[in-house]
Amino acid sequence: MTASQPRLAVIVGSVREGRFGPTIASWFAERATEHGRFQVDVVDLVEHPLPLAMPAWGGDSDPDVDRVHKELGARLTDADAFVVVTPEYNHSFPAALKNVIDWYREEWFAKPVGLVSYGGQSGGIRAAEQLRQVFPEMHALTVRDALSFHNAWDVFGADGRPKDAESAATAAKNMLGQLEWWATTLGEAREKRPYGA
Repeated sequence: MTASQPRLAVIVGSVREGRFGPTIASWFAERATEHGRFQVDVVDLVEHPLPLAMPAWGGDSDPDVDRVHKELGARLTDADAFVVVTPEYNHSFPAALKNVIDWYREEWFAKPVGLVSYGGQSGGIRAAEQLRQVFPEMHALTVRDALSFHNAWDVFGADGRPKDAESAATAAKNMLGQLEWWATTLGEAREKRPYGA
């Protein structure tokens, strides 16, 4: 890795007990590391609990909340691109994920987002499609290619890898290629001219 490599934050979007997200996020982070073009940071939201009640703009909040907010914010700020690993809950994505998106603003600006969804028969596609509506409001863009794992618990083996490893790896490689292009291009643009919403 070199200092010039874009930084990719792989976000585990579910905090539910017994969640399957860490398995998929770990597999994807391995693919991103093998890709060789990113510095990879796995961000598990269960390690950064933010309350649903947000402080008023400019208002004081609990010191513990401030600490979590700043720690997670620093990791999001450092990222040049994101991959969001999300399940589908009731035709949408988890509340904890939306909460984290809403807690931040400039951290998302002018950065690309890849979507990796999972679930039952739908494979989390509806959650991913809703995120495609949310991220533009945060001045971020979602790349075209995505990954979707239908009945993910059957798709992945006991070793934490997809049983059809080749096709899954190819899909991941395609998305990583798009993320790299956008992360590099937008990163250069932000250096030359800071993004202003």
